[in-house]
Amino acid sequence: MTGEVAREGGVLALINFTAVLSINLAILNLLPLPALDGGRLVFVLLEVVRGGKRISPEKEGLVHFVGMAILLGFVLIVTYFDVLRIFSGDSLMP
Repeated sequence: MTGEVAREGGVLALINFTAVLSINLAILNLLPLPALDGGRLVFVLLEVVRGGKRISPEKEGLVHFVGMAILLGFVLIVTYFDVLRIFSGDSLMP
């Protein structure tokens, strides 16, 4: 897709496309999911709401570990179905 943008739109279109990808990644990273920056922000906000009382690092680490395991599970599922589509001859793009 990036190659198509560069071929058809030139350098300025490629820079714009890269900027959009970067902004999208930043927004997704701020989602309040454990193991992402947004998940860490939730713990910081909880600390503020609790008047500075921290959640134990062990509990926070466990929450982030489980969140990362779930995210990796989703990645594996999506990858599995993408590979199935490739080998069945279907297009990856709808």
